[in-house]
Amino acid sequence: MSKKIVVLDGYTLNPGDLSWAGIEQFGDLKVYDRTGFDSNTIIEAIGDAEIVFTNKTPLPAEVLKRASNIKYIGVLATGYNVVDVVAAKALGITVTNIPSYGTTAVAQFTMALLLELCHHIGAHNQAVQSGEWTKSVDFCFWNSPLIELEGKTMGIIGFGRIGQATAKMAQAFGLNILAYSRTPKPEFESETLKFVELDELLAKSDVISLHCPLFEETEGMINNTNINKMKDGVMLINTSRGGLVIEADLAEALNSGKISGAAVDVVSKEPISADNPLLKAKNCIITPHIAWATKAARTRLMATAVNNLESFLNGKSVNVVN
Repeated sequence: MSKKIVVLDGYTLNPGDLSWAGIEQFGDLKVYDRTGFDSNTIIEAIGDAEIVFTNKTPLPAEVLKRASNIKYIGVLATGYNVVDVVAAKALGITVTNIPSYGTTAVAQFTMALLLELCHHIGAHNQAVQSGEWTKSVDFCFWNSPLIELEGKTMGIIGFGRIGQATAKMAQAFGLNILAYSRTPKPEFESETLKFVELDELLAKSDVISLHCPLFEETEGMINNTNINKMKDGVMLINTSRGGLVIEADLAEALNSGKISGAAVDVVSKEPISADNPLLKAKNCIITPHIAWATKAARTRLMATAVNNLESFLNGKSVNVVN
């Protein structure tokens, strides 16, 4: 008998440039571009489906108990905190995630943010387009300091796949790497990379890049206490999770100049709230959670989602998180 399959919020993964055919081959597929976050709306969208895919639509215990046909949940992302995995396990529901599709994309985006902090290319382009160069009495001008990376130190907090890929790219720019991880990996150490404790990383880094998951012990780790341990003029990049940062503290540090510039692709509430303090902070670049979203990365994500489902249906589940 054909399986009933629902994708609760498919638009972000596939706005029209990919195909759902890989998933559709396994049953009767219904794809919603978006689903409202209230429980009744989610339950109505799920209906009597046995297989549910979600990206950011929450699946708390209440929903899982009421949508009693569910046997499998495929999270279309690496982070799976949108699903109550404990409740899912108790109900016999298998939950899988997509562990490594965006490694290259996020690392590349991290370096793009860093280069933008160093050169403010967008702002200089805008200045030229608005006529400032035409009016200039000199052959060149710049509206902000231009920063070379060679010989500077990047602190990488979290050294999983993305942290590792970022380190490799940063080393190519001549940066020295200080890495902090719950599980140091000595095999990566070299003349230009070493593992240190967090306080040493904070004290010695010229730029700090966050690549760790959002757990209870990492939530709010970029706060006034840790900011005060940093070098004056440090730069901060966050392409991981918005909850790692106390945004009011970061805004205060930017406005005081303690942190010379920040670039974040993630914030605590997404879409960003109109009153988020980073929107009015000095020297803060904010992008709308797009580091992961190259077509190549999304294609890998879709392929892994298909493989996860096929493996489950064959009784050999992979990438299970519960």
